[in-house]
Amino acid sequence: MPFTTLIWLIAGACFCLSELFIPTAFVAFMMGISAFIVALLSLTLGIPLWLQAFSWLLLSASLILLTRKYISPPRRKSKIRDAVSAETITEIPAGRTGRVLYEGNSWRARCDDEHAFIAPYQRVYVVRREGTTLIVMPENILHS
Repeated sequence: MPFTTLIWLIAGACFCLSELFIPTAFVAFMMGISAFIVALLSLTLGIPLWLQAFSWLLLSASLILLTRKYISPPRRKSKIRDAVSAETITEIPAGRTGRVLYEGNSWRARCDDEHAFIAPYQRVYVVRREGTTLIVMPENILHS
């Protein structure tokens, strides 16, 4: 058995075992599986070391991307309904962020109109969510 094959087998075993103790969402496991495949290629085809390393990198990346696509759960969409009301805790300057109280929690918020200023303790409507920032519109603008 060639020395490089033994190294790939040991590396594959270490990667797969590390997944048991340090969960990495199957990243280490896929790297271990790739190392086992490269060990098999090294043993049967006797390919040079640079090609083994390149094959391992390519297989690892491919397997990780495939597991992300087919195994990981789908991302949930925002659960904010249309035009839900909230109240500003701080002022929201034009084009900047402030804080609003939405469903009992403090959220970072930005006005949908880049030129509008919203005073503190004013009722606003939550239009949408972008990451952890709520996009709001002042109640008085919508009713005028």
